[in-house]
Amino acid sequence: MKQVIYTASPESEEIHVWQLTEQGDLTLLQTVKAPGQPQPLAINSRQQVLYAGVKPDFRVAAWKIGATGTLTWLDEAVLPGSATYLATDREGEALYIGYYHDGFVSYGKLGAEGQPTTPTQILKGLDGCHSANINLTNNQLYVPALKQDRICVYPLRDDKSLDDANVTQIESAAGAGPRHMAFHPQGQFAYTINELDSTVMVIALGSGDDTVVQTLPTQPEDFTGTPWAADIHLTPDGKFLYTCDRTSSLLTIFAVSQQGDALTLVGFHPTETQPRGFTLDKAGQFLIATGQKSHHVAVYRIDQQSGQLTDLGRYAAGQGPMWAIAHTPE
Repeated sequence: MKQVIYTASPESEEIHVWQLTEQGDLTLLQTVKAPGQPQPLAINSRQQVLYAGVKPDFRVAAWKIGATGTLTWLDEAVLPGSATYLATDREGEALYIGYYHDGFVSYGKLGAEGQPTTPTQILKGLDGCHSANINLTNNQLYVPALKQDRICVYPLRDDKSLDDANVTQIESAAGAGPRHMAFHPQGQFAYTINELDSTVMVIALGSGDDTVVQTLPTQPEDFTGTPWAADIHLTPDGKFLYTCDRTSSLLTIFAVSQQGDALTLVGFHPTETQPRGFTLDKAGQFLIATGQKSHHVAVYRIDQQSGQLTDLGRYAAGQGPMWAIAHTPE
């Protein structure tokens, strides 16, 4: 399987394109100068396009992905604020964007070749809107509002816009701060990392009646710092869940029950300083973490039986790398 990892380094205004070998080595294929500071990344697999939210001149930039994974400039579109998170729907027809500082989520259609467009729908009143997460059946968007301790669930209309008249919500504990999400491959459970108390929630998914069924800490018992959790990812087979915290610079490992309804702590693994984001490869064999303060990315092998991590290598990646995403070019 040919795999490529994209990392965004806003301080040096670069996107790095890495080839991931079957042994877990990274080889730099390309360094792309972004039109500003790139932060969130998203991939449109159907159209083979990489998107990046950039600032301070608020834009979404897009590149076509070639057969080897390298990037060629495609287009850009003006945004109404500073993008914190990007997500396409699963058919590659729409782009959803969360804006943390502005407190809203937006929707915009994608062009025939995946070109971004200026959003045509903006839903406000989402204080600390930190991500936009499409469910596996491609009919609902989950939008955490970190400062309101809630996740808003929007049904999608036929044109993939958000049906705000029928929104439901999931509440976290007070002061938890829901941030990013992952969905179990069987589609019946989702997982949310809470930034402000460094906990992870397991959510049972129902039609308009999603329920938190488990909440666990992601920090060791002797942790005494200020929690600052950031990212969450699940292996493709649904066996292991990983989270990261920027204060402790730790990756936390959970085993997931067969049904997806319960997590069990496996352990912790030190990583790069201030891990703002990480990703898993498409085969679930490797974890790639960014160090926003170490200016490196690191690769770890995932033990397929225990979920434990083994250090494989680390690589300089511009200044302030803070986002990573895996892709299999076509």
